[in-house]
Amino acid sequence: MFFPGKDKKEQQIEQILMENYNSYYRLAYSYVHNEDDAADIVQNGAYKAILNSSTLKKEEYAKTWIYRIMLNEIFRFVKKEVHLSLDEVNAEAGKEDRYEEIDLKRALDELPSKDKAVIELKYFEEMKFEEIAEVLEENVSTVKSRLYRGLKKLRLELSDAWQWE
Repeated sequence: MFFPGKDKKEQQIEQILMENYNSYYRLAYSYVHNEDDAADIVQNGAYKAILNSSTLKKEEYAKTWIYRIMLNEIFRFVKKEVHLSLDEVNAEAGKEDRYEEIDLKRALDELPSKDKAVIELKYFEEMKFEEIAEVLEENVSTVKSRLYRGLKKLRLELSDAWQWE
């Protein structure tokens, strides 16, 4: 379907945004722990993706290109905002969350941004190493190193947290 005034790339970007909105939202939410902020991040990222759709060089990389835009928006937002305190995370988590889930969220938040991104893209978005490397603009071996280093830090952090229970 072709809409007057929209080129093929812009339509493709809009289609990808609609199909993957929940993934972008989950990714943003995992960083900011606030529904409104996560929605704002995704909306800003979507706006930038549509606005800059003409700069997309290879249409087959559109999905990766959009993930990169979303991550840049997330990192930009996180740099501006103060991280939520554990009390705020507990309040948002609700009664159905277990302590282990809160510990995992806190431990993920302690990781460097790119290490956290690799873990979330690999395990929560189920991306392959090659896709993650494209999104983060790094080589595959760097992505694997970040994953293994991040997982090791998570294990240490979680084992320390759970020793006190």
